[in-house]
Amino acid sequence: MASGRHEFDSNCMTLTRFVLSEQRKVPGATGDLSQLLNSILTAVKAISSAVRKAGIAKLYGIAGETNVQGEEVKKLDVLANDLFINMLKSSFTTCLLVSEENEKVIEVETEKQGKYIVCFDPLDGSSNIDCLVSIGSIFCIYRKVSGDSLPSVNDALQSGRNIVAAGYALYGSATMVVLSIGGSVNGFMLDPAIGEFVLTEPNVRIKPRGKIYSINEGYSQYWDVATTEYIKQKKFPANGKPYGARYVGSMVADVHRTIVYGGIFMYPATTESPKGKLRLLYECNPMAYIVEKAGGLASNGHVPILDVQPEGIHQRSPIFLGSSEDVQDLLDIIKNAK
Repeated sequence: MASGRHEFDSNCMTLTRFVLSEQRKVPGATGDLSQLLNSILTAVKAISSAVRKAGIAKLYGIAGETNVQGEEVKKLDVLANDLFINMLKSSFTTCLLVSEENEKVIEVETEKQGKYIVCFDPLDGSSNIDCLVSIGSIFCIYRKVSGDSLPSVNDALQSGRNIVAAGYALYGSATMVVLSIGGSVNGFMLDPAIGEFVLTEPNVRIKPRGKIYSINEGYSQYWDVATTEYIKQKKFPANGKPYGARYVGSMVADVHRTIVYGGIFMYPATTESPKGKLRLLYECNPMAYIVEKAGGLASNGHVPILDVQPEGIHQRSPIFLGSSEDVQDLLDIIKNAK
C-alpha cells in the first residue's frame, strides 16, 4: 500500500556543494569565487521572495524614477539592485560592479575589495512585473586585470572571452539558477522547503536545431533585409512545417526557453535602434557565455558576441543566439545579403 510520502533526498547536490566540489579541482583556488557566488545566491533568494509577495508588500508600480536607460524604474527593480549591490560588496571578493540601474561603475570600498568584477542586470524584464510574467536576474564575473593599481572602468570593459563565471536566475513557476563556471552548464531549482538550490538539470545542452523563433515581430517594419528574409523562411518554408513563434519580452524567459527547447532568440538592430537594444556587458555577454558553453552559438550578426571588445559599460548590441544550426542559417543569410 502506497504511503503517499515523497522520498527525501538526504544526499542532494546543492549549488553551494557543487561549486565547492568544482573549486577542489582548481589547484591554488582561494575560495573567493565560491564566496562570491554564494553572495549572489543570497541576493537571488531574497529577490525571489520579494517577487512572490510583491502584490502584498505593495512592491508593484513605479518608483517615480527612470534609470540610465530611460526606462521607468519599478519598486522591485530598486530593491533587486540594492540587494545585489549590498550582497556583492559585503562578500569581500569584488572591487567593481556594473549594474543596469547605475549610470557609472560602482567602486567597492577599499577595505572590502577583492579581485573580481561583476556585471549584472538585477531584474531583467521588469516591464512584465505588474502582469506576473516571468522575470529574472543576469550576471557575469571577471577578474581584475589592472594588477595592484586601483580598479578602473577598464577592468569592466573586457571581452566576454575573459568571463570566469556567468549565469541567470529565472523567477517563474519556480525559481531556477542556470550557471556555468567555465565548464558545463547546470540548472539548479530552489527548494523552498530547505531554502537551497538543488541540481535538477546537470550538463545542459542545447539541441543543434529547434523549431521555434523568438523575436518581437511588432518591429518588423524596422528590420534589415536579412532579418526579414530569415523570418520569412521560417514562416513560409520551402519544405516541412513552419517554425513556431514564441516571445515573452523578458530576455531571461525567452533565452531559457530557447536553451531548453532549441531554436533561435533574436534581438536585431533596427532603423530605430541601429546599435541594437540589449546591453552587451550584463545581458548579451552572460547569455552568450551560457549558450556557447551549452553547445549553441551567439553572434551580433558579424562576430561572436564574446569576441566584441566593449567600449562603454552600457554599450548596446544586436544579438542572435540559440541552436547552432539555426543561428548559422541566419548568419549565412546576413553574409549573402551584403
